[in-house]
Amino acid sequence: MFGVAALLSITSAIVTGSSQTATSDDARLRASKTLAQANDAYGRQMYAEAAALFEAAIQDDPALRQAYFFVANSYDNLADPVKKSDAANIAVLTRAAHYYRIAADKLSASDVPKDKKLARLSFEYLVAIYGRDKLNDSVEARATAERMIALDPWNAANYAALAKSYENDGDYDAAERTLLLAKQANPSDPFAYMQLAGFYNRQGQFDKTIAALEERASIEPANPEAFYTIGTYYWNKAFRDFKLSTASKLEMAAKGLESVERALQLRPDYLEALVYKGLLLRLEADLDPDPRRRDELIRQAEELREQAQRLRENKRRSPGSDRDAQP
Repeated sequence: MFGVAALLSITSAIVTGSSQTATSDDARLRASKTLAQANDAYGRQMYAEAAALFEAAIQDDPALRQAYFFVANSYDNLADPVKKSDAANIAVLTRAAHYYRIAADKLSASDVPKDKKLARLSFEYLVAIYGRDKLNDSVEARATAERMIALDPWNAANYAALAKSYENDGDYDAAERTLLLAKQANPSDPFAYMQLAGFYNRQGQFDKTIAALEERASIEPANPEAFYTIGTYYWNKAFRDFKLSTASKLEMAAKGLESVERALQLRPDYLEALVYKGLLLRLEADLDPDPRRRDELIRQAEELREQAQRLRENKRRSPGSDRDAQP
């Protein structure tokens, strides 16, 4: 769920919004006062109170576009994930979906940047409400995701939402086609390739997983994280797949090392890459039959462990730096 603090920064703008409808001055004044109370209740996470107040404000002034999102979000926060089948819980989620849909319609028609942001969130949360953990309505989830794609066909996240619905229903061919469309719609978006890689990995298609990750790295040749990620996938496969032959594991370890080395060339102080280089070297050592070669690999891994520890200590001693292990 979207953070309360972040949402409050948006709600503060609602009170000053002017109505362009035939709402009377008295009703607008009443709505403004009620909305201030709703914002306060929302900020205190008193969602039942906030929902009632937001609804009252909307009744007095239907032109309060952003309030529709927040009444929906208040109901959404009232839902209990443990009581998915409970009638009262379903009613709360249905109410949230109702208002998210209205919010999406009203806010997506606006040219105000904050409205556009809330419109997107309305669609995203509506898809989530129709997901397995809530109302479990894949038809509505897909219809909402398809509308998101129609409104913003270059955003890979919209395709990912649709693909996830297909995947949840076991329609893996449709899920793959949707993710391939995301890549086609915006070939320069790394997110599209990562979503595709994650899908293939869940399906146990390792070659396709790596191909998607390598495509991602090809469009971000200066991003060390892209190459580091490839290395982590190689290590995870070689370390956890007991059906692989020793030769296959060694080949994957070598390819993983090549990838993390590329990441370290781009960023020598990349802590995570140093850690995984050490893990890959230890994996090679476990598989190498030559004792002397094994000892040398372990020695190199120990040096990397010490180097990584020094980097951690340096970061702890530099609280003013905002750089972390990720690029």
